[in-house]
Amino acid sequence: MKPILKLYRGYANEQELIVMGHVFKPTTQKDYDFQKKNFKNATSIIGMFQVKTHANADVYLEHNNTKIHTKTLNDGYFKFCVPLDQDVNYGWIDYKVSIIYKSETIETKESYIRPHKGNLGIISDIDDTFLVSHTMNPFKKLYILLFRNVNNRKVFEDVVPHYQALSSAGRNNKEEQNAFFYVSSSEWNLYRFIVKFTEIHELPRAVLLLKDIKTSLTDFFLTGRGNHNHKFDKIKHILEFYPNLKYILLGDDSQHDPFLYEAICKIFPVTVKAVYIRQTGENKKEKAVIVMKNLESLGVAVCYFSDSSEAIAHSKTIGLILE
Repeated sequence: MKPILKLYRGYANEQELIVMGHVFKPTTQKDYDFQKKNFKNATSIIGMFQVKTHANADVYLEHNNTKIHTKTLNDGYFKFCVPLDQDVNYGWIDYKVSIIYKSETIETKESYIRPHKGNLGIISDIDDTFLVSHTMNPFKKLYILLFRNVNNRKVFEDVVPHYQALSSAGRNNKEEQNAFFYVSSSEWNLYRFIVKFTEIHELPRAVLLLKDIKTSLTDFFLTGRGNHNHKFDKIKHILEFYPNLKYILLGDDSQHDPFLYEAICKIFPVTVKAVYIRQTGENKKEKAVIVMKNLESLGVAVCYFSDSSEAIAHSKTIGLILE
């Protein structure tokens, strides 16, 4: 058996490239099978949270005709933050990382985005923003995660055309898409599941920024819960990393998105153009309504909606997407 090298989509600006991944110890555990159903799917999902990470493993990034060496952190996570050659293209670009095991090189490829010069970056939550998850009902959320495979999970109606329109907003060239980021309190364990879901539903290709990996069954039952500060930190990092983009923030009212986005807008008063919050219950939440009014007073366009058709209409009204 060999160690397992997992890479995630990275991102770059004019000066720096950031790519990341995990190294796991050899295991007989099979990778998540997207086709499993019912109890077999549950077993497969739980297996994703019973990984054994490889601390201090040697990792090599091939970049700019050189091989850059680092080691994994205690949880098997690695991250390369390296200067970027000015001649690098824009758009999605492949990169290659390797580890060495008993003199054998194990190599994996992924891609990173260097956004085309433009004016939009879109940051979206995942659960109950575009993926129907029932976050407000932890038992139902867990049941669906366990017993519905990726092919049977649902996306909210009209969310796909909205996201696709935002992806191409302001672009004359179809090849030049706006940069999308999916930032969530879900853990890295669910990375492949989320990527597959977005591919099935033709949601825009995005960089995923998730929560620290979990390695026990207890952690699984608490997936997506706990402190949401990491989401604030990740979103703040994106806005600092790409200071010249204008941002659209999309979330929902099931947890803390309205308050996180309010704090972001206060820190970046000229950067955020619009905030979209999906209503997850029968009624709008009073605290979320207050936040949205406060954001409007800061000059941010806001839309607190129950159906994505409302969000699409709002985006057209403010000239974000074309009729």
